[in-house]
Amino acid sequence: MNAKDLLGSIFPLILQNKMARQPNIKDLFNLGHFLSLGFGSGLIKPAPGTWGTLAALPVWWFLLADLSMGLYIAVLLFTFAVGVFLCGYTAKALGSHDHGSIVWDEFVGVWIALAFLPKTFIALLLAFALFRFFDILKPYPIKLLDQHVHGGFGIMIDDVLAGIFAWISLKFIMYIYAFFYFLV
Repeated sequence: MNAKDLLGSIFPLILQNKMARQPNIKDLFNLGHFLSLGFGSGLIKPAPGTWGTLAALPVWWFLLADLSMGLYIAVLLFTFAVGVFLCGYTAKALGSHDHGSIVWDEFVGVWIALAFLPKTFIALLLAFALFRFFDILKPYPIKLLDQHVHGGFGIMIDDVLAGIFAWISLKFIMYIYAFFYFLV
């Protein structure tokens, strides 16, 4: 066993991050990387996750917001399944478990947060803010999954849960707003 193998077994995350390469414009010519890098939004620094989430909003507004409930759920399931493959593929190519530039998970997560909400600017803004809040904060069990589940599924699942947490919070806010609005 050489020194690099020994270090890799003792400090796998440190060594992995040193070996990880940064994605670049050339990666966008590969369809799998193009999608997992959020059409290029994941290459924007700083905060690629925030840029990726912002890039997902027009897709929701123009393509997803008016879908029927059944079709919306089908699209979410499909984009999640494709995301597991794409994110794992790009992570392997970059040599990093969950490289910050991989933002397809943010796309799916914010689309979950926006599920069945009215097509309004305020819904869009609140979903964006709450999704980013839960994605960055990573409350239990999101952080646990983020740390212990690997591969494409691990990349996707923490953002799916952040999207669910944001959606539940939005529904609660809408309920409280409606309750007090009708009291006035």
